[in-house]
Amino acid sequence: MKEDIEYAREVIRLEAAAVAALGALLGEQFERAVSMVLACKGHVVTTGMGKSGLIAQKLSATLASTGTPSFFLHPTEALHGDLGRVVGQDLVIALSNSGATEVRRLIPSVKQIGAKLIAITRNPDSSLGRHADCVLPLGAAPEACPVGLAPTTSTTAQLALGDALAMTVAKRRKFTREEYALYHPGGSLGRSLLRVSELMRTGDAAPPAQTGMSTRDALVRAGGLGRRPGALPVVGADGVLCGLLTDGDVRRQLLRDAGFIDRPIEETMTRSPLTVRAGQLAAEAWRLMKEHNFDELPVVDEGGRYVGLLDVQDLLEAGFASEAT
Repeated sequence: MKEDIEYAREVIRLEAAAVAALGALLGEQFERAVSMVLACKGHVVTTGMGKSGLIAQKLSATLASTGTPSFFLHPTEALHGDLGRVVGQDLVIALSNSGATEVRRLIPSVKQIGAKLIAITRNPDSSLGRHADCVLPLGAAPEACPVGLAPTTSTTAQLALGDALAMTVAKRRKFTREEYALYHPGGSLGRSLLRVSELMRTGDAAPPAQTGMSTRDALVRAGGLGRRPGALPVVGADGVLCGLLTDGDVRRQLLRDAGFIDRPIEETMTRSPLTVRAGQLAAEAWRLMKEHNFDELPVVDEGGRYVGLLDVQDLLEAGFASEAT
């Protein structure tokens, strides 16, 4: 119905207006909150009741994923023993639209423990607001609920203000893509930031052959045909990569001249193979493998010296298989 669409647009308008109004409320208290999070030597503990509690959980997860140790504490469980998780070096961020929910009952214990307290609330004059070390106001926008009661604009404002705090802290920390990869090892985001050095095989897992060796001796030393990985890097006396002997090279030579096995490996190997650097993104190496239909890529340093071997199996085990379809 047309009326439903119009009402839904009004809900979105009200919530957008509540978020937009937050900008004018930011000031010294917000700057203080950022400094308090940065100065925290323990954990940032978020708490909230009901819908505010759900936003508090999201805030905690955002902080943790961007370099600030954090956990969520349910206020009711806290009143029955879980406050023992909070120590004096922690910082508590309490979310409550009214400032008069169950959360306020935590204040005496938090103060006694010695932890600092930031309140995110619509009412700075509430019990929570008055006893907090820092107050971030939400403003007085009406809820978008038909009866004006269900948390809607208030929780949207809490979410936006929490994100603003967490992202400002991350910016001040100079949080890097590498740190983000460390905290997000799973999923496409983590994979996109993995480096070749984190997946490549080194040492006894991928030993190179030396120029001048016969193909037979090189294969025996490497473990024979059918080994994994299915390629053998070949280096000179200076360690510089000279070529790569693959299973495919061996099979093709067997069909032409079986005597190749006792001749120098240089006659069989692929010269000037495609290589990658240890510092390159694994996603880039994956793209090259798919583009050229390779299963292995030698890894070299700036001087062209061999440092490791990247096998397609290493990328598949790291989760790149989901990108193969």
